[in-house]
Amino acid sequence: MFQHLLLPVDGSPLSEAAFKKALGFAHDIRARVTVLRVIPDFHVYTYQVEMLGDTRERFAREATKSAGEYLATLAAEADAADVSCDTVSRIHDHPYEVIIQTARDKDCDLIVMASHGRRGLQGILIGSETNKVLTHSTIPVLVYR
Repeated sequence: MFQHLLLPVDGSPLSEAAFKKALGFAHDIRARVTVLRVIPDFHVYTYQVEMLGDTRERFAREATKSAGEYLATLAAEADAADVSCDTVSRIHDHPYEVIIQTARDKDCDLIVMASHGRRGLQGILIGSETNKVLTHSTIPVLVYR
């Protein structure tokens, strides 16, 4: 059945709950996992660009380091659950695009992710990354709510 699961995480409690459930599922079906953390890109709106200097590079360095540390703790959890785990972090403004592309690049056959359940006007205006993945992915998506 499923052999390789992509587990996008964002650090929220719901995302971590989905990660833990997906680990149990992966263990039961003897699948391996790739855990993905998408970091929002750095944006600054100012007319004094010279004051920013190396801010973008510093942001990328610190965000990548922080994501690496977070992913290392999740990889350790996967190891403790006897699940083969790979980790990936990317900086991008549109997480759903990176989720789908990473699933393709890594030959994942299932994406398991949390639903953040935006409702009402916020859901209409902002949408959710989960909904965007569901809309655009050709790879099956399992949503944990």
